[in-house]
Amino acid sequence: MDATSDYWKQERAEVMRLSKLTASVSLDLDNLWSYLKVHGDPEWKDYPTYLPTFVPIGLDFFNSHSQTITFFVVGKDATDERNAGPLRQIAEAGHEIANHSFNHEPWMQSYTEAQVTEELKEAEAAIERVTGYTTRGFRGPGYCRSNAIFNSLHKMGYQYDASILPSILGPIARLYYLSTAKMSAEEKKTRGDLFGHWSEGFHSLAPFAWKLESGDLLELPVTTIPVFRLPFHLSYLIWLARFSKSLAIAYMELGFRMFRLRGVEPSYLLHPLDFLGKEDVPELSFFPGMDKPRAFKMDMADRFLNSYQKHFDVVPMFEHVRRIRERGSLKMVNPAFPVMTSNPVEQG
Repeated sequence: MDATSDYWKQERAEVMRLSKLTASVSLDLDNLWSYLKVHGDPEWKDYPTYLPTFVPIGLDFFNSHSQTITFFVVGKDATDERNAGPLRQIAEAGHEIANHSFNHEPWMQSYTEAQVTEELKEAEAAIERVTGYTTRGFRGPGYCRSNAIFNSLHKMGYQYDASILPSILGPIARLYYLSTAKMSAEEKKTRGDLFGHWSEGFHSLAPFAWKLESGDLLELPVTTIPVFRLPFHLSYLIWLARFSKSLAIAYMELGFRMFRLRGVEPSYLLHPLDFLGKEDVPELSFFPGMDKPRAFKMDMADRFLNSYQKHFDVVPMFEHVRRIRERGSLKMVNPAFPVMTSNPVEQG
């Protein structure tokens, strides 16, 4: 009787899973030094790291929810012995590992195709040496994107890019960063495309394919709320929760409902700072939400993932991409991004 009951429970669970829209979740493993670098703080050159602190916290969280995700790893971190153990733990836990560039420079869209290829290969090799994982997905630091990046990714055999954030708030985020940063006018000019432009809000929320000379490359955008094109990632919910946790939760549920009503399969974005509190990283007090303790953020993360799993069949990005490709008939888009003429002033 128990065996029969268990069988039907499993069957019902499978029926419910198949009736849900597919969704994915990823985490940009931006390290302490990369935040300081974008902010213009010279301390970044010492490559301070919080990965040994964050990774066990993050893995315990996802394990408690029986959820595997995609970690976008910065290649430079894979060359640091302090991070080797934590990065191996991510792979051993069964999570997908993807490429987040080697030097984490949000002005990467100014690179030539040859420079992009070198950056990607260096990151790919460093990550594979430490984790044994061959990366086949990419997200540009600061959501940077360019024809050169897409062409290089396709030629290197990457399965998807995930660098488009279809939101109108990118320029506001850039203004905040630059207003709080300690950097020269030349350095600020280099960051002139950070987080994109107003026009980013007109990109498709649904997956599509970049039409390239050598083929096509699937784009899985970071999901924003339909119609309003407002950010939906956990960092934004935590920022709202500083004013009202009830408001943040209501905003989250509104987003989930709008995704389902419009048939949007969300791809949700996380960051280490969604799990680390002010007691963990006092150096990042300038960052929104870093005035809250870890317990506050973990509570919001728990509420998010419980609800996300209830509404959607949540998978890592590679699996999401596989399902999208299986369906076929992707919308084709010609990439036509302006080329930055300013050269990077800093190299990692």
